[in-house]
Amino acid sequence: MNWQQAIKDYIHYLKIERGLSQNSINSYNQDVKKLIKYLQENSIDISPIKIDAEIVQQFIYTIAKKLNARSQSRLISGLRSFFDYLIFEGYRETNPLELIESPKIGRKLPDTLSIQEIDKIVAAIDLSNPQGERNRAIIETLYSCGLRVSELTNLKISDLFFDEGFIKVTGKGDKQRFVPIGNSTQKYITIYKNEVRPHIPFVEAFSDTLFLNRRGKQLSRAMIFSIIKQLAEKAGIHKTISPHTFRHSFATHLLENGADLRAIQLMLGHESITTTEIYMHVDKSHLKEVVNKFHPRK
Repeated sequence: MNWQQAIKDYIHYLKIERGLSQNSINSYNQDVKKLIKYLQENSIDISPIKIDAEIVQQFIYTIAKKLNARSQSRLISGLRSFFDYLIFEGYRETNPLELIESPKIGRKLPDTLSIQEIDKIVAAIDLSNPQGERNRAIIETLYSCGLRVSELTNLKISDLFFDEGFIKVTGKGDKQRFVPIGNSTQKYITIYKNEVRPHIPFVEAFSDTLFLNRRGKQLSRAMIFSIIKQLAEKAGIHKTISPHTFRHSFATHLLENGADLRAIQLMLGHESITTTEIYMHVDKSHLKEVVNKFHPRK
C-alpha cells in the first residue's frame, strides 16, 4: 500500500464510517500530507505500513519548531488517528506515535462579547442596502441560536419552523438538532427572506439555502468572517472576534442568567457535556450562586 491509496481509503473511512464533516476530513488529510511532504523533502522512501517510530519522531521534532503547542497536539492526534485506522484495517500491528506524547496545553477559555458590544455590532450594520438586512439576520442568528459558522451557511429555508419557535440545524457528522429561536431573530430573518432574498437571482442548486451572496450562491465561511471583522472595526471593538465568538457569547450569557448546562449542551450540539463545561470557567460567579441557592448550609 502506498501513501496515496492509504489516504484515499482513510478519507473514505472518515466520511462513511465516522461521519465526519468535510472540514474535519480536510484537517486529518492535511496532517498526513505534512508527513508525506517531510518524507519527500528528505528523500525517505518508505510506505505507511513500514514507517517506524524513529522516522515519525524526527518529523514531529522538525515540524514542532514551526508550530505552537496546540497545533503540535492537533497534528500528533491526527497522525495517531491515521495509523490507528491502518491497525484497524490490519495493515499494521503498532502505531508509530504510541510513545509520542502531545505537549501539554492549557484549556483556552473562549472569547466572548458583552451584550453591549453585540448591540454595537448590530448598530454598525448599514441597513440602506440589501446586504445590510441579510447581515443583521446573520448576526442575530449566530447570537440567538449559538450556531457554528458551517451550520449558519448551510441553513435552509425548509429548516425554519417559526410556528413552533425552532430551527433545524445540521451539525458535525450531519447530526441534526432543533434549536429554539427568539421572536426578534425570527422577525429579522423574515424581513430578509420575504423582502430581500426574492430579488436575488439565485442559482438553482441553492434555491433552498437561506443566506445567499450577490451571485445567488451559498455564502462561504470566509465571507462570514469578513462581514464580522468589518462590523467589529466599524463598531470600534478591538477584540479579535469570529463567528464562533457569538456562539461562545450565546452559551456564556445563558449560563450567567441561570440556564441549565445540559440544556446549553443540547442547543450547542455538543456530544459530551465535558465540552460544554468550559463555560463554567468563564463566569465563576454562577458557581457561587448555585451553592448559595441550593446548598443546605449556605
